[in-house]
Amino acid sequence: MSAFERRMVRMIALVAGATRGTGRGIAVALGEAGATVYCAGRSTRERRSEMNRPETIEETAELVTAAGGTGIPVRADFLEPEQVAALAERVRREQGRLDVLVNDIWGGDHLWTWNTPVWRHDQDKGLRLLRLAVDTHLISARHLLPLLIENEGGLVVEVTDGTWEFNETRYRENVYYDLAKMSVNRLGYAWANELRPYGGTGLAVTPGFLRSEAMLDNFGVTEDTWREAKADPTWMVSETPAYLGRGVAALARDPDRARWSGKSVTSEELALAYDITDLDGSRPRVWSYITEVREKGGETGWEGYR
Repeated sequence: MSAFERRMVRMIALVAGATRGTGRGIAVALGEAGATVYCAGRSTRERRSEMNRPETIEETAELVTAAGGTGIPVRADFLEPEQVAALAERVRREQGRLDVLVNDIWGGDHLWTWNTPVWRHDQDKGLRLLRLAVDTHLISARHLLPLLIENEGGLVVEVTDGTWEFNETRYRENVYYDLAKMSVNRLGYAWANELRPYGGTGLAVTPGFLRSEAMLDNFGVTEDTWREAKADPTWMVSETPAYLGRGVAALARDPDRARWSGKSVTSEELALAYDITDLDGSRPRVWSYITEVREKGGETGWEGYR
């Protein structure tokens, strides 16, 4: 049995930002693959983060275990280096290695304003957003990559919004959000270069229009009634967090995953490459719909994109 095959028997993963949304979806999908997943975040049953949302890392860990893996909740603020260092030491002590690191730390939804120039945007909120979206990922890498590179073949996945190619020619809402999402794409490329001498893989991934817990609440619907939301047609090509989660889990199990290193890819691309679907059996292609239909003035034909 190769080293890769031995790791796949008992994959050790850590999802930073596993409390809700894409992070939770990836953690659960890794659980479905039988992984031991450290579900790290700030919101617990005893204490909520500044997001003030009800989802918790304990719930995520329970979902991971119910899916077939082993979920371990760990409260950690990734802006506090000593907490992340302690988390790395805990994983080393308990597991002896780390195979997969997912950086999905965000928590900035309440800090940015749509289509607002820099001179009108709240500067303190904008700078806080950048710290939460970028500094956290750097701190995570600083303390967890030394453990990951001890064994050849480690995987680092950076989660962002929009690929490098898409964001490069489009201004994303305001300067703070735009910088955050482009920066995380660049981090995926950076880790590909830094991990290459150790046989590791680094990349950035993006979901499409995500039916996260917060987004469902925003539209006043549930996962069962999401089609009733009063939203633009792009919503009809939306996806659950499980969609990208399944793509990342398939990537983690792929012995040829180095072919993705340095790339910035969508949930759609991973789904096509690994022949996976969303929970309802569909294969949403929202980024294709946006570029092929919406940006050209169309609002129909979404049925052909899921």
